[in-house]
Amino acid sequence: MGSAEAYLRGPLRRSLLVRRIREDPTSRLAVWARRFALFAIVVSLLAIIIGRAGFLEIIPSLAAVGGALIVSAIAVCLAIGAFVVTWRDGLAGFGMAITAFAIGVGILAYPSYLATKAYRLPAISDITTDPIDPPRFEAIARLRSRDANPIVYAGLRAAELQKAAYPNVQPLYLPVQPEAAFEAAMAVMTKRKLRPVDARPPQAGRRDGRIEVVFRTAVMGFRDDVVIRIRPDPDGTRIDLRSTSRYGRHDFGTNAARIASLSEDIEEAAASMAPEKPLPDLPAKSKKGPEPKALKPGEKRR
Repeated sequence: MGSAEAYLRGPLRRSLLVRRIREDPTSRLAVWARRFALFAIVVSLLAIIIGRAGFLEIIPSLAAVGGALIVSAIAVCLAIGAFVVTWRDGLAGFGMAITAFAIGVGILAYPSYLATKAYRLPAISDITTDPIDPPRFEAIARLRSRDANPIVYAGLRAAELQKAAYPNVQPLYLPVQPEAAFEAAMAVMTKRKLRPVDARPPQAGRRDGRIEVVFRTAVMGFRDDVVIRIRPDPDGTRIDLRSTSRYGRHDFGTNAARIASLSEDIEEAAASMAPEKPLPDLPAKSKKGPEPKALKPGEKRR
């Protein structure tokens, strides 16, 4: 009997242990929160690939971004619910909820930051240092699709909003010749590994210098168009820049920051390329001969 009881106790103990494990299941909210969070990562990567590849326009990419944000918000809500359930009912899955919450918040963080900037900044996407006579796009104008923003500057209202939000966006004046300023701007393009769509050096009395180039945003790779105009000035050269987003009504301050960065780089490049200051001119020597000697009393000049 003793051996039989001992034999039966082993399976009985194992069954009780299994039942106890089954009585402490994993929270379904935590499981689904992690699933939604992982799916949000996949959708976000898909949106970045679509945007940077360039084989589709911005609409599919923005749709993918919107889907990723919605899925991330669902993951965060499910994770919060999982926190409550696991704490109240003693269920497993707290680690899953933590993972889902961190992923969801991480994906939502950058769009939330952009939302705060959109609230503080005006809804404009075309910034220029010369609102009265803004530099015009020529080569890039032929690359834009019909769904892109208008190539014509918005006018006085946009200029007023720009002046209030970005008062430091001003023309760049350089104490060098226009040809040297053009070379400095091209050096900046080379340094940034940018390939201009069009680059025409200035010709005195005939045409202004101009450089047109396409920029890509850091994360999504959206296209922003930039034109640089180089004109002679009584004190050297005046450079005007214009940066505009190809799509969207709000640029979140990107174009103004780009103009400031380009102006600073061009100014530094021009300063490094400028020759040393010449020595001050010495006073010209008189071409007259030596001064005549003073005559003695009674002596006549020969």
